[in-house]
Amino acid sequence: MTTTTAAVLVPLLPFLGAVAGLLLGRRAPGFVRPLAVLPTLAAAGLAVFVAVRQGGGAGGGTAPLTAATRLADTGSVPVDLALQIDGFAALVAVLVAVVACCVQIYSTGYLRDDPRYPSYAALVSLFTAAMLLVVYADDLIVLLVGWEIMGICSYFLVGHYWETAAARSASLKAFLVTKLGDVPFLIGIFALAGDTGTFRISEIHTRLTSETAGVPLNHPTLIALLLLAGVAGKSAQFPLHTWLPDAMAGPTPVSALIHAATMVAAGVYVVARLLPVFASSAAALAVLAAMAAVTMVGSALAALAQDDIKRVLAYSTVGQLGYMTGALAVDDRGAAVFHLITHGAFKALLFLGAGVVIHAAGSNSLAAMSRMSGLAQRIPDAFWTMTVALLALAAIPPFAGFFSKEAVLGAAEHAATGHTSGVPAGVGWTVLLAGLLTALLTAGYAARLWLLAFRGRGEPVPDHGKQPVAMNAVLWLLFLPTAALGLAYGRLPDWFDGESLTPTLTTSVLGTGLALGGALVMYGAWRHTSARARRVPLGAVAAHPEAADAVSEAEAIATHEAAYGSIAGASDPADPGRLLLGPLHRHAAVGFHLDAVYGALFVRPVRAAARLVRFLDREVVETYVRGAGGAPRLLGTAVRRAQTGNVQTYLGALLAGSLVLAVAAVLVAAGA
Repeated sequence: MTTTTAAVLVPLLPFLGAVAGLLLGRRAPGFVRPLAVLPTLAAAGLAVFVAVRQGGGAGGGTAPLTAATRLADTGSVPVDLALQIDGFAALVAVLVAVVACCVQIYSTGYLRDDPRYPSYAALVSLFTAAMLLVVYADDLIVLLVGWEIMGICSYFLVGHYWETAAARSASLKAFLVTKLGDVPFLIGIFALAGDTGTFRISEIHTRLTSETAGVPLNHPTLIALLLLAGVAGKSAQFPLHTWLPDAMAGPTPVSALIHAATMVAAGVYVVARLLPVFASSAAALAVLAAMAAVTMVGSALAALAQDDIKRVLAYSTVGQLGYMTGALAVDDRGAAVFHLITHGAFKALLFLGAGVVIHAAGSNSLAAMSRMSGLAQRIPDAFWTMTVALLALAAIPPFAGFFSKEAVLGAAEHAATGHTSGVPAGVGWTVLLAGLLTALLTAGYAARLWLLAFRGRGEPVPDHGKQPVAMNAVLWLLFLPTAALGLAYGRLPDWFDGESLTPTLTTSVLGTGLALGGALVMYGAWRHTSARARRVPLGAVAAHPEAADAVSEAEAIATHEAAYGSIAGASDPADPGRLLLGPLHRHAAVGFHLDAVYGALFVRPVRAAARLVRFLDREVVETYVRGAGGAPRLLGTAVRRAQTGNVQTYLGALLAGSLVLAVAAVLVAAGA
């Protein structure tokens, strides 16, 4: 089998599996699980085969694998069904396929009793195929097809539990917010093709970077900002990040897929592929850096205030994507994609581990878990693997997250000191300072999650039975790259652009020191507040802490949703995050009211305009319509009443009319 054939099969097999799953899901339910797992497993094997055959990237002197066939001759800029596989594409495809395979295997246990599992599994396969198409595509229009398919798949998967209002609202919000970014993204693609005369990414890259044939763009800032709007929507960057925390209403394996390897990773990957476009404009790099800085710090503060374990991880994803966009802002796509790959491994592990934790605790609520004891002993596999994944998230050496995050901070330091040509020093300082502050906050919320979930005190956690073997096996499979992938930092430059990914001493000391400091401060706050958990039951947390225990417990049961659905703004005195954030907590818990701002600026005016249009349509337009129909009706009524059937009445009217006409004729003749 040739490398090109294998590369074509990588996205094709999950697509065929999705089609077969949709067609046979009801007729032959016994084939659903094999059709979900086997094509994705084969795609993962072929992605590894392609990566091994490719043997590295530009840094190692290996030319990218390219293949193309004309899809549509538009008369101006043709559209080609083209693929290009360099080191970036080869490794990201391996990540996507492996994580998708883990999600499919995990889902066979997690959703084993779900009646809609066949459609779910088929949509996950289609989601995987779309992301793999984005990774391998060399034509922007073909890439856009995969980009949009992911959007519709996310709509259906986030809304999998459509019976609940939260899932329906979250799926619609995810679809609309990402589409809001996709409109300028599409315009940016056309503008880029207009300036370069091609949709081919490789040709655009060559045109902008070639020392001999390089030609600058005519509108670099405009094109970069239009593309950035789509990236902000897809990769959940400020200000279009609000859909991602709400997307936790979907099944936990879907959250793992979206956060680790698809959807949100697509935006970062596209910027990495088109980085010369952004590097052509210092203003675009400055906007990218500012967006990354606000996203990193804001999401980390929000994560400190969340009670739902999945929302903590969701805001964590937003922040880690901020690190990646920060690396791109300082013109180092190697560091960005390195962090993309390591983050995909440990974030998939965290979400899938969270699914096990939720199953064992019977709740998403960290407040509920802090009032249970023995959770770690109930689920030892999830406990140990999640512990290592949280250490990787906090960038504690020697785990994977440390090396990739330090690569980002090292690139920012390099730009801040003026050693990166074309990148303003202010951009480097913005990314570096925001990255260091986020390292402190990340370690804090990672420690908070671990302490509240696994070091709770109170009644023993109820026994909900053991988890399926498939779920625990996937956790240990993802544990391996989480623990050891960072050690490949010395080999990865050969797969990327050849730039070193070795951690620098200054940022390593600062970053690790801040991370350890954040974890220690959180531990001290937890020790200070943990005793309060015994005195204040969960019902008091969800209702009124100042009321008597029995009263508040009864009120919580009678008037509140499940604790994890309404607890974010409750006053839990046992939450160390609330203690550390102080007055900022109530704002951070609701994402700093950004949804409320959007509601005031956009939703309310649109609804007011809709009400005005409805009023005008009903009271003005319909008035004319009713009048146009009413006048003939009144005339017809008058004529109908004149038809009495009495001959004498008709003759009288005829004589009266004749008399009126005769008088009028005389008056006209006399000149009156």
